Amino acid sequence: MEPKNFSTPSEITYTSIQTGIKKVGMKYSNQFILAILAGAFIAFAAEGSNMAAFNLFAKPETYGLGKVLAGAIFGTGLMLVVLAGGELFTGNTMILGGVLDGKIKFSGMLKNWFFVYCGNFVGSVFLAYMMVHSGLFNSGANVLGGITIKIASYKVGLSFISAFYLGIMCNMLVCLAVWMAYGAKDMVGKIFAIFFPIWLFITSGFEHSIANMYYIPAGIWAKANPSWVAEAHLTPAALANLNWGTFIVNNLIPVTLGNIVGGSIFVAGVYWFVYIKNDTSKECVPTNQTRSNAAK
Repeated sequence: MEPKNFSTPSEITYTSIQTGIKKVGMKYSNQFILAILAGAFIAFAAEGSNMAAFNLFAKPETYGLGKVLAGAIFGTGLMLVVLAGGELFTGNTMILGGVLDGKIKFSGMLKNWFFVYCGNFVGSVFLAYMMVHSGLFNSGANVLGGITIKIASYKVGLSFISAFYLGIMCNMLVCLAVWMAYGAKDMVGKIFAIFFPIWLFITSGFEHSIANMYYIPAGIWAKANPSWVAEAHLTPAALANLNWGTFIVNNLIPVTLGNIVGGSIFVAGVYWFVYIKNDTSKECVPTNQTRSNAAK
């Protein structure tokens, strides 16, 4: 019998926990550096998907098609994180599975989240700064710059509860993409595992805290350009509401909290409960020796 090229859900659960152990055990400096890369990778995906779809976003009758096109491109960001190497906060919310299994200290998880979140912010904002000053927002007779401002304005205009729920649904799909990538045993399998859930998340219009570290700062800086503002077609009140304070309070905080719930509880927590805590069959469960070695 040929060996299978994928893992079962129960096997993925153990793989996820072992991966979390390695992540928490990494030097803080390496966590931070790899997080900067991951933030940049997600920002590349955000700017590239906007570049591809901005003309479709500009018209109500083609807006949905724009989301479909943007989603088809955005998955590249997570592929780079998983396959090239990076530390992404939203995926690392699944470290909670190791905490629940007693293999990772809660404090270790929080430290990882802190360093990775900060690194993701640096990488994403740096890409936003470069994009604003690159001249690319002049694309399409300044329409890309206008759409960048409009997207950012929409995001800071969300209510707390809307941003929170959109964050939960987003990270359920993002973490399921990472989860399935853990289960694929070849490069092509991992790419496909990532592509479809991310395509669905972007098409649906959910909120990703790290992607928003690109989208909103880019919009804040872009509104300093009158030509781009003219293409945004926003009221003065909406433009005034787009600032660093609303970025943090109206979007980043509720979306981050939602992302934590979506990834840690609805993915890692649920699968830990089903396949470890509440499992009686013990099929495909590593031996105690294997699990002990993995935890070292």
